[in-house]
Amino acid sequence: MRAYVLQHVPFEELGNIRHWLEQQQAEIHYCRLYADDPFPSVSDIDLLIVLGGPMSVNDESHYPWLKAEKAFLTEVIAADKPVVGICLGAQLIACTQGGRVYSNYAKEIGWFDIHALPVAGDVLALPATMNVFHWHGETFELPANAVLLASSEACNNQVFQIGRRVIGLQCHLETTEENARSMVLHCADELIGGLHIQDADAILSAPQAHYQQLAGWLEDVLNYITRKYTLPTRRCCSVGCIHL
Repeated sequence: MRAYVLQHVPFEELGNIRHWLEQQQAEIHYCRLYADDPFPSVSDIDLLIVLGGPMSVNDESHYPWLKAEKAFLTEVIAADKPVVGICLGAQLIACTQGGRVYSNYAKEIGWFDIHALPVAGDVLALPATMNVFHWHGETFELPANAVLLASSEACNNQVFQIGRRVIGLQCHLETTEENARSMVLHCADELIGGLHIQDADAILSAPQAHYQQLAGWLEDVLNYITRKYTLPTRRCCSVGCIHL
């Protein structure tokens, strides 16, 4: 399996996604958009992970690569490749599929519950309630071709699915203790208090069981979108990504 990772800032990393990829003996290729790495050929992708970042999908004037990233994501989704978008990544997916991205009425930062919605058909099954990690101030309109799977008190569109291959996660199921510390370190200015904003101590005092649950739920997501995927003939990547 060749897994490609679109990374928007150095401090938002794969977290527990890496463990699942290592279990699959996957090749991991980073495309660091902040460093102007080129996009891979869509045909080379077996799984695409779109990570988060502090910028908005609407910030094309400050981050010109956002326009190219949206075009690339549109092509990848049209090619029926497995895609997981996290936070900014989920908003980018929604944007490419016709959903408007805008400021939420409140920021949601810390450990808060999301709740699964009753849906039918071949969709990802989620526990009724999940205590998950959040760090976002924007939300999005649900695209017309998406199915909403989970919501939270502060943000209606938390988990959505498009077709059989694409999952958007507004929350951060990839979070490890290291991820949480990194977010607190680099984005401490956002911890300004509020109904849905925890302080650094509350965020970093989460028990190990919380992180273990996140890893299990994230594994379910990745298993779901790749379970029927037939891998093409393996060949080397020809672009300048980081190979791990």
